[in-house]
Amino acid sequence: MENQLAKSTEERTFQYQDSLPSLPVPSLEESLKKYLESVKPFANEEEYKKTEAIVQKFQNGIGEKLQQKLLERAKEKRNWLEDWWLNVAYLDVRIPSQLHVNFGGPASHIEHYWPPKEGTQLERGSISLWHILNYWQLLRKEKLPVHKVGNTPLDMNQFRMLFATCKVPGITRDSLINYFRTESEGHCPSHIAVMCRGRVFVFDVMHEGCLMTPPEILRQLTYIQKKCRREPDGPGVAALTSEERTRWAKAREYLISLNPENLTMLEKIQSSLLVFCLDDGSPRVTPEDYSQVATKVLTGDPTVRWGDKSYNLISFSNGVFGCNCDHAPYDAMVIVSISYYVDQKIFESEGKWTGSDKVQDIPLPEELVFTVDEKVLNDINQAKAQYFKQASDLQLLVYAFTSFGKKLTKKKKLHPDTFVQLALQLAYYRLHGRPGCCYETAMTRYFFHGRTETVRSCTVEAVRWCQSMQGPSASLFEQQHRMLEAFAKHNKMMKDCSTGKGFDRHLLGLSLIAKEECLPVPELFTDPLFSRSGGGGNFVLSTSLIGYLRVQGVVVPMVHNGYGFFYHIRDDSSSIKEENIREVT
Repeated sequence: MENQLAKSTEERTFQYQDSLPSLPVPSLEESLKKYLESVKPFANEEEYKKTEAIVQKFQNGIGEKLQQKLLERAKEKRNWLEDWWLNVAYLDVRIPSQLHVNFGGPASHIEHYWPPKEGTQLERGSISLWHILNYWQLLRKEKLPVHKVGNTPLDMNQFRMLFATCKVPGITRDSLINYFRTESEGHCPSHIAVMCRGRVFVFDVMHEGCLMTPPEILRQLTYIQKKCRREPDGPGVAALTSEERTRWAKAREYLISLNPENLTMLEKIQSSLLVFCLDDGSPRVTPEDYSQVATKVLTGDPTVRWGDKSYNLISFSNGVFGCNCDHAPYDAMVIVSISYYVDQKIFESEGKWTGSDKVQDIPLPEELVFTVDEKVLNDINQAKAQYFKQASDLQLLVYAFTSFGKKLTKKKKLHPDTFVQLALQLAYYRLHGRPGCCYETAMTRYFFHGRTETVRSCTVEAVRWCQSMQGPSASLFEQQHRMLEAFAKHNKMMKDCSTGKGFDRHLLGLSLIAKEECLPVPELFTDPLFSRSGGGGNFVLSTSLIGYLRVQGVVVPMVHNGYGFFYHIRDDSSSIKEENIREVT
């Protein structure tokens, strides 16, 4: 990624979209074979035989009919999964998405030129915003380099969703609105929203055809903060976005019914490039411990975040930054890319603005003053209460592991990501005395509009290795042999999943075909081993490699008694791992 961001290229960001291969439909026989392998660690002999019979019946019966229907769908759509995945994984979900679906992370500027320091919030915020807006202009001009693996281009569609994108709540299903346009496509919004002490402001970042400079952005932010500090707090309408989705949809409808201007203001927030969040918090953070700031980013003040926005940039009073983003429009690699870009720019400029301090005569920010009544205020209070109650059930730890990192594992010819995944399996096994069903993200961006696939890290080989590490009778040679077998299996699974040969999304497609055809739910999906092995979003361990850069992030676990483990592995012999624990109460 470093090279891709640094080099100049004549390629246009989205030029390969039309030539990318379609997402393939895997072989039914291969997918079911892989599924059976994945349930073995969670079944005794009798349970496995029962599931084996269910799978065989499915393969020889309804499964074949569903497969044919899926193949027909794939002939008509370049990505047969895209619409389904967006709906099932995100837009149909009714639980509060700001806490349960969004991802976020603290910025790593504190490790070089921007350590925590009171009084720097706005100045640093203006510089950070300026770099982010330069990235927006690169996208508009299609000058952001195409991501590639070797010479193979990857799908870049998700980058269209980073700016000027918002989810809108619906009674039974939300919708996603994207206002972004490249320069060749036409007009794109150029305003940002700023939230401060329960109030909302907007201002255009372009003036007379040019992007505002950091001193000009600083002038706007200063005006907003001073106004908010000398006047009463606003109602905090933004907190409604943290509510259960159907309740938020109804509250939004009521808000619009009070005054048509409320809809106009909602649309200004929805179409804004991003939301800049002025947070009065001052979280502790050190390079060794990001726990408190990461917690604040994920579970902080809901009155100064718009939970449905694709990009909330959070600025704390001590000059520390983070982001909180809706997961529906894109996956983490998009925010990793822009976060790395901004961090590099801040590092290169030593955190300073060296251009002109001149500030042109630009219009002041506009405040969006919603018409509210007692019912809206009660809805806001209810939203805040449920949000903080659920947030209190989340324990989040972000520590640095500094004993070794990527260099040593590669020196030993071990894949760094697989190393972490197996270490995680061993830790869970030692802690709970049993295997832990585990989701790891694989990217499928080799294909048109590809997003992710599930790698089930808890394999038979991984469990055998864990058992050998726990058993007093296993020799060092046997432990090493088992470990290398587990490494080989995981590496193959990751390759298969990235190249369209995973099985979890395939099984999802088959189940959705059955639903669309009004057929009974096939027994394969009601078999207890399906959910016990993680199927249907029941993975106890939810994990993802964020990359090999200085960027980090977190998401809550999939299940209430689960763990989330999100980590980046550094070149410089250190690795930061992030762990969320949701404990049963």
